[in-house]
Amino acid sequence: MEIKKNQEYEVEIEDFGSDGSGIGKIGTFPLFIKDTVIGDKVSVKVIKVKKNYGYGRMMKLLVPSPDRVPALCSVARQCGGCTLQHLNYEKQLEYKYQKVKNCLMRIGGLKDIEEKMKMTLGMEEPFYYRNKAQYPVGKNKEGQIVTGFYAGRTHSIVENDHCCIQAKENDVILPVIKAYMKKNHIEPYDEKNHRGLVRHILTRVGFTTGEIMVCLVLNGSKKDLPNPNELIDALTKIKGMTSIVVNQNREKTNKILGKKIETLWGQDYIEDYIGNVKYQIGPLSFYQVNPTQTKVLYGKALDFAGLTGNEIVWDLYCGIGTISLFLAQKAKQVYGVEIVPEAIEDARKNAAINGIENVEFFVGKAEEVLPEKYKESRETMSADVIVVDPPRKGCEESLLDTIVKMSPEKVVYVSCDPATLARDLKYLCGNGYDVKKIQPVDMFGMSGHVETVVLLSQQKPDDTIEIDLDLDELDATSAELKATYQEIKDYVLKEFGLKVSNLYISQIKRKCGIEVGENYNLPKSENSKVPQCPKEKEDAIRAALKYFAMI
Repeated sequence: MEIKKNQEYEVEIEDFGSDGSGIGKIGTFPLFIKDTVIGDKVSVKVIKVKKNYGYGRMMKLLVPSPDRVPALCSVARQCGGCTLQHLNYEKQLEYKYQKVKNCLMRIGGLKDIEEKMKMTLGMEEPFYYRNKAQYPVGKNKEGQIVTGFYAGRTHSIVENDHCCIQAKENDVILPVIKAYMKKNHIEPYDEKNHRGLVRHILTRVGFTTGEIMVCLVLNGSKKDLPNPNELIDALTKIKGMTSIVVNQNREKTNKILGKKIETLWGQDYIEDYIGNVKYQIGPLSFYQVNPTQTKVLYGKALDFAGLTGNEIVWDLYCGIGTISLFLAQKAKQVYGVEIVPEAIEDARKNAAINGIENVEFFVGKAEEVLPEKYKESRETMSADVIVVDPPRKGCEESLLDTIVKMSPEKVVYVSCDPATLARDLKYLCGNGYDVKKIQPVDMFGMSGHVETVVLLSQQKPDDTIEIDLDLDELDATSAELKATYQEIKDYVLKEFGLKVSNLYISQIKRKCGIEVGENYNLPKSENSKVPQCPKEKEDAIRAALKYFAMI
């Protein structure tokens, strides 16, 4: 059956993709369809066709799933922020559990997941939980100043002054700034011609302290703001207003913030707490956007670390010291590593504010600092617990290798991406560690994102058992254990949404010691270069080989 672009079909949603999009099939051809839920029957228009899968847009909901709920936000479909607002919250938590579980099984090759993994820890209130907002400023078709959020994968602003996941204080702040801009004829920034003054409005709210920061991101400086006292007078009438600042960003870039901060009124920071630890937060500070669930997340990391007061702990990718200071309350000594110098300045300041002295911070890449420190003092450097909280790309293998060499009793891995988490756990489990506990935490309700905390412990000799095998019964080259190239392609596409070639499959087979035809992986001409399989596709192919018991 030929699937045609712009043609409409009726499909039933059978599964979710990694971003929360529903997956339905036209015959055996899978379509990824945003804004759909498992159990929905929909009329869908095909908007993109690949060789083995495609993308569709829901045109009409024919029969709703029992798990579908009305979206609280009127522009949820258009906006790129919330992708799961139409799904019952309990089902969102189940989806995130399954997302983590599937990655750990398929990419990480972990066994007995159900015994080690708990259901996703959800929020009591899954709305109005974000303490930081970044609103682009522009004009609508009528020429009126608007704020909102970008539609998915675009820079078109979806007008919205009331976001259902942002702090409610923004409902008051945005109209004040827009009224000031209109009265003083201040133009919003136009990224096409690099003209206009106000690019973004950034807000931060201390959920514990009630302190509020407003930061205007300008294509200029504070001197370019006409009648700034008008804005200050209006904003300071808002309860909790603590900091009004300007961020200069004159670059032709998609990056929201520049490096220079100027204070218009008050402090250049606000303060807030996670648990009983106080933090100073500036416009450029990395600080978890969901403070309520951050306490849950870090509390779980602290619980997994099992500190008694005698341990040496390394906290890698420590940011402004949020986890480090949590750990320091129960550890003998904590060392934090972070690449951003400004974050380390904040971390040291936060330690001083809280009177915590058993912490030391280093500036640099974790994958460089830790190996260097270990190389310098291999005989004396030790760690009882190592905590890693890396960015989405996960840990470099050189860092994982150093962790294994340092041989801490426990590794606590905090992850924002289940796929790279699974890849890194596979490495650690292949080098003397065993996964003991897995806890997903919902930090970003109404979206497909999920955080996960994992506890790994050194595998002791008595953790293994000896068994006798008849090797004649385990012929790994027998026909029933082999999969065809097409079967591997189909598996990778279904499970990871990736398209891989025979060339890439053969390259990974060779890496895994599997024989392939002698003509595979050869260049077509003498001078041509052979493209090498990207890491993401290599991990997916390895997962497929594992699934088909070929490795």
